[in-house]
Amino acid sequence: MNELTEKQVQAVIALAKKAGDEVMRIYQQDFTVDFKDDESPLTQADLCSHRCIVDGLLEITPGLPVLSEESSDEVKSTRMGWQAFWLVDPLDGTKEFVKKNGEFTVNIALIYDYYPVFGVVYAPALNVMYWGGRAIGSYKIHADGNVVGIASSIPPNKSSEYKIVGSRSHQSEEFKAFVANYPGADIVSMGSSLKLCLVAEGMADLYPRLGLTSEWDTAAAQAVVEGAGGSVISQQDGLRLNCNKNPDTLLNPFFIVSGEGYGGDQ
Repeated sequence: MNELTEKQVQAVIALAKKAGDEVMRIYQQDFTVDFKDDESPLTQADLCSHRCIVDGLLEITPGLPVLSEESSDEVKSTRMGWQAFWLVDPLDGTKEFVKKNGEFTVNIALIYDYYPVFGVVYAPALNVMYWGGRAIGSYKIHADGNVVGIASSIPPNKSSEYKIVGSRSHQSEEFKAFVANYPGADIVSMGSSLKLCLVAEGMADLYPRLGLTSEWDTAAAQAVVEGAGGSVISQQDGLRLNCNKNPDTLLNPFFIVSGEGYGGDQ
């Protein structure tokens, strides 16, 4: 299954909004923060959003498996045989959620033959929604409800005109070295997968992610970037970032998000 009907697209968008409402219900209360084995934070919002999305996707596309960050180890162990599946981060940017800065998202992506073909990224605290894919283009719903098509862009040659996205929570020496190649560039800070969406809508030109991320962190926003005409390229081999090819890990290699599209057959 590599394409959705318009009815299914709208159902997934509505589901992301429903999950975002669950997240905001907890965000507006006092909540506790637990920690996983890898010391990443976990809140009740992650789990409520997870259950909401998994149940909803199984209704929208019965029989299509769902892999979420909060899925059981048993589910994660069966993933290598899947040609098509949903890849979900029920709360991307839990650190931003805990800080209460609003820069967190609900991410839902449809994966087919190792690549995201459709994605929805919803920032409930900002009331902003992105969705799209290579076959349908990409779109944004603003907080006022206005729906617009979005397109990535990149300056011609002047490095001083570039806008480069950095992270509020992670700024590595590798990132600083990358930015040194663009003297005079403007650095734009943002949390969660919204960093990729800034490139997708032409508000930034490059996002070098030179640190660890998981596939569920990026797949939905990658679909939005690609639908807007941009690219997400592995720094390791220079190829389009893929999903679910490695049986040993769900971690991404370092990658570069660009407003410039793919060359060749990627």
